[in-house]
Amino acid sequence: MSLDRAPIGCVPIVWNNADMFDLAPETAGATVMDEIARMGYQGVQFGRGFPEGEVLASELAARGLRFAELYSALEAGPDGLDRRAEDVARRDLARLVAAGGEVLVVAVHGGGVRDRWSGRVSDGAPRWPDGAFDDLVDVLRTLVDLAPDGVRVAFHPHTATWIEAPDEVEALADRLPASGAGLCLDVGHYLVGGGDPVEAIGRYRDLITHVHLKDVGGDVLQRLRAGEIDGFGAAVRERIFTEPGNGLLDLPGVLRALDRIGYERWLMVEQDSSWLPPAEAAMVGRRVVEFARRSVLAERVG
Repeated sequence: MSLDRAPIGCVPIVWNNADMFDLAPETAGATVMDEIARMGYQGVQFGRGFPEGEVLASELAARGLRFAELYSALEAGPDGLDRRAEDVARRDLARLVAAGGEVLVVAVHGGGVRDRWSGRVSDGAPRWPDGAFDDLVDVLRTLVDLAPDGVRVAFHPHTATWIEAPDEVEALADRLPASGAGLCLDVGHYLVGGGDPVEAIGRYRDLITHVHLKDVGGDVLQRLRAGEIDGFGAAVRERIFTEPGNGLLDLPGVLRALDRIGYERWLMVEQDSSWLPPAEAAMVGRRVVEFARRSVLAERVG
């Protein structure tokens, strides 16, 4: 196994943010898929404005793209998942399968409660009880059992939600093997939450079955942690996530760590918002990640 076999995909949120519609001008789904294919990406996350089912499968195939993932965010509160969360997850799994998708990426909403604690959970943020983690794992186990061959389920820790800080990720990771689901390590969110992505890769190893690559602007993160920015939503508007190579992320270190564990699955380039035009930001991400990967792999030979 080798990192050179890992396909590079794109999360189209930089064009059409699913939560903040005004961050960039609305772009037709077909145009987004055209641009992603033109840049040489191999796959895509389901995006706002995309068709579904067989139509989506046909549209992607015509462009030589794979349906890498669908992101399913489950409503949750201080006591755990909303009672309808499993129904939403089942629905999203069916949507993924209907269009020939590969990975269901599951996350939880913070319900707004944890937004103001983004980047500083250790300052006294409200926390989930142990039972909430157990209930989440039960839902993930159900999804794994329902998923057909070739479809994987991975959980995505996310800032401003109930699973952000390293100890919260650890609490879930300890339970994940029993579910059959993997961990989607979003290195940007893990950084914002106070973790070291390189250390996390070495710690969780084979549990990591999906990766989101995003960089974090140091100045915005510092202001967020100092309380000068009012929560994660405001930080996204300040462009806390920046183009790869332009922030705090040790991208070569992350790729070296992934190579050491034999990772060869999806590398999804993601940026929630950008001061650049969306297509330009996505192109920077594609080129920087590919260059960094080639450099890391060349180190083996050299």
